[in-house]
Amino acid sequence: MATVLEQPQIWAKELLLNGCQAVAQGVKLADVDVIAAYPIRPYTEVMDALSKIIADGELDSEYIVADSEHSQFEIVKHASSVGARAFAGSSGTGWMYGFEALVVTATDRLSPLFLVGNRALDDPGAFGVEHNDALAVRDMGWLLCWASTAQEALEHVLIGYRIAEDNRVRMPMALAMDGAFLTHSQHMVKLPTQEAVQRFLPPYDLGNRRMHPDNPVSIAPQVNEDWVMELRRQNWEAARRAKDVVAQAYKEYNEIFGNRYVSPYFDEFMTEDAEVVLIGLGAVAMPARTAVRRLRNQGKKVGYVNLRWFRPFPTEELRAALGRMKAVGVIDRDFAHGSPDSGGIVVHDIRSCLYPLTTRPAIANFIGGLGGRDISIEDCIRMFEVTAQAPNRAPGDELVTWIGLRE
Repeated sequence: MATVLEQPQIWAKELLLNGCQAVAQGVKLADVDVIAAYPIRPYTEVMDALSKIIADGELDSEYIVADSEHSQFEIVKHASSVGARAFAGSSGTGWMYGFEALVVTATDRLSPLFLVGNRALDDPGAFGVEHNDALAVRDMGWLLCWASTAQEALEHVLIGYRIAEDNRVRMPMALAMDGAFLTHSQHMVKLPTQEAVQRFLPPYDLGNRRMHPDNPVSIAPQVNEDWVMELRRQNWEAARRAKDVVAQAYKEYNEIFGNRYVSPYFDEFMTEDAEVVLIGLGAVAMPARTAVRRLRNQGKKVGYVNLRWFRPFPTEELRAALGRMKAVGVIDRDFAHGSPDSGGIVVHDIRSCLYPLTTRPAIANFIGGLGGRDISIEDCIRMFEVTAQAPNRAPGDELVTWIGLRE
């Protein structure tokens, strides 16, 4: 009589966790070797949770308290160069303070993962969410994506390491999530088993690029005009290859953990017959989806696209998803003062992506939620109403609407 083979267990348990705690659980499951900490809010609890996990003997990792963000980022950069899986994080101006190290980590093609708890840049002082901090590395050779739930945050620690450490990519990974709205809000989060994670995430292996006394290699030599062009081209090619690696990583993730993600790059909500859609990053997905449901009940053909990956940018995929719409409203939780048409950062990539189409949707842009101000369901309904009128906009009319601005 044939025996039925037991399927390996995929999920260990379900816990009530906030976004920071979920990321800490992801770092534990990824079996990270070196953690460098200089915590500032709103990402502080990631490091608090990790210190307790290590103290309780649940993770064998070198936990180093740095004297600044710059030192913290240098620690994980060098740890990555000797073959250690490394983790750090920051928020807002702390992220800016370590920018030298962030740029070098990318150009040296090293693969630590960083949590960016999105926070407004000073001055004036603000702890609320804005996306300018994480977006600052978008053109520096970084992988960059946003989680919109605590579950996604945990899973993208694992997915992020899988992509960043692939020998076709070897780029640092910035996992961004909205400060307070996600870092501090609690969700039910399913934790995968360690065995399932090990099936998905292989050990970090730098191969012959690993720095070791028996393998002396030179990192960041002074080359100027002799080799800088060639090095830039290598990074450019790695970023292009990352697109296929992202798709492969999600395919493998879905095979192990079930069909968790229909598309690697973005989620679509009620877009099948939609004529007008909004697109945004992060936790704005929650009020936007609720607004879609309410407008659908009124017979409006609307939908929402939650953009997950910003680098590599899903050009062809977004072109196919958005190109059939009459109008697209782009939500920017960021600012880009003096940019073309005074738009935010995200709208310019969306417009550039859609420009080659013979028939293009009309574009509207919304700047809102700055400094942690809420973007409400009513705000999203108003954005849909403005976007629906975008095809009627006359040349010279404003592209941008500021949402939630006090009179």
